[in-house]
Amino acid sequence: MKQVWIYLFIIVVVMIAAVTLYLNIIPVSESSFKQPNIVLILGDDIGYSDISPFGSEIRTPNLEKLADGGIMFSNFYNMSKCEPSRSTLFTGLYEGGKNAVNVAQILKNEGYYVIHSGKEHWMKWAPDHVFAKNIFDQSLTFQAMNEFFEPPSGKWSNPFILNGDTVGVDKIYHEKEPFFKTDALTDNALKWLEKPVNEGQPFFLFLGYGAAHYPLQARPEDIAKYRGSYLKGWDQIREERMKRLLAKGLLPENTQLSPPSSNINKFRGHPKGDEEIRKKIPVYQPWNSLSDAEKDELDLEMSVYAAMVDRMDQNIGRVLNYLDKKGIADNTIVIYFSDNGSCPYDSNRDFEHPPGVADGFRTLSAAWANAGNTPFRYFKQYGHEGGAHTHFIVRWPDEIKAGQLTHQQGHIVDIVPTLLEALRIKYPEQIDGFEPQDLQGHSLFPILKGKTIPESDFYLSGWTERFRMFRQHEWKIVKLNDEAWELYNLKNDPTEIQNLANDKPEIVSKLKKHYEEVKNELQPNK
Repeated sequence: MKQVWIYLFIIVVVMIAAVTLYLNIIPVSESSFKQPNIVLILGDDIGYSDISPFGSEIRTPNLEKLADGGIMFSNFYNMSKCEPSRSTLFTGLYEGGKNAVNVAQILKNEGYYVIHSGKEHWMKWAPDHVFAKNIFDQSLTFQAMNEFFEPPSGKWSNPFILNGDTVGVDKIYHEKEPFFKTDALTDNALKWLEKPVNEGQPFFLFLGYGAAHYPLQARPEDIAKYRGSYLKGWDQIREERMKRLLAKGLLPENTQLSPPSSNINKFRGHPKGDEEIRKKIPVYQPWNSLSDAEKDELDLEMSVYAAMVDRMDQNIGRVLNYLDKKGIADNTIVIYFSDNGSCPYDSNRDFEHPPGVADGFRTLSAAWANAGNTPFRYFKQYGHEGGAHTHFIVRWPDEIKAGQLTHQQGHIVDIVPTLLEALRIKYPEQIDGFEPQDLQGHSLFPILKGKTIPESDFYLSGWTERFRMFRQHEWKIVKLNDEAWELYNLKNDPTEIQNLANDKPEIVSKLKKHYEEVKNELQPNK
């Protein structure tokens, strides 16, 4: 009997040792890791200071909820225009080719249910296999831009595509009349989420609302919230936003408000038509120089824009409430940012109808877009900070400490590697019979966890070579209208007020040389 007890004791000791060794090799956190859900939300043509966490007077309480519950990046770059930003977002590439891979395909292969609800816009280099209709389990898309209300003619600027088929409003699920795009995109997303959520399958949801890209259209009740709020004018709005940005610690104390600007893009957005129409398109001028009638018209214009951002935030709230209701918010990564800065371009189709209504097709004045990009210079397409610098918010309660603000630099090219590290998924060496193009960004996941990481060696943005920017640490070269490179020290001059190109030609030359080397290295095998 004594020997039996000895044997039992030895067995127990061996078992304890084995379990201990196992736990040391495979930590509990690894063995219990549950794949998080992902909700990726992309605003469209929304300036750095156009949401309330980043200093706006526009009411976006749900984005504030996201920011309070996660981390805000004060310094983050997009690609300054719709299609390059989206192409880089989904592939993790500045410049892609036939072996580019949509991150949704990787996630789908790893067991994720993938949903695309919203705008889809790819660069010409994008291969067919990255398009939503060829990957996503459910998709409702439109290319580039279309209206928010159904046009009275019934003909959209670009049609909706539902799971690969062109459809009209009668075929698009929507819960409220009249049809409004921002609402309908959420309606479909929430309906499609029921399957993976009820079955316990992780999901990736992309919401590309298209707001607040023109045309300026909004529900009347949303416009009414803001009517009269902008009679104070764009000059005062810029000053107020600047103060709030500084108070929130989003800007360095040495930041100066950039000079007000009209659109000076020589290649796009100049007034069209006869002289009478030209006169109705305001360039920047001091607000106090305008007549009361002009101020009232421009107050309406900005009120409609604010209403579009407000409605987007309401729909983000619907998604956040759904996550809470289903008990999955804590293990869901939610990301929000904009594809580029606010848009100053004259794409007005007529002035017979005011901003806001389904009959009209109006665009935002450059001076209001300038206010949206406070404190930075210039606009969408420009490589200057007003075009390329975006707000950026990430929330993941299970993993990210709430209430963080980081001044570390990030870029849209970094999102794919960040998500893959967060999900503990390796970038595939082979996918669907070919070798994927190497990622060109770096993971920001350590920043989300409160750590400091080395800054990337370079950042690119700006639309084509005409407005290209290339940045290395504090130094940045940028082109304006395909003219000579400008040079800025962003540490000393965050809003690019002092062009140092003539004073420091050796730095311009060094950065130009490195840019050319990088450009050649990024070229894919077509």
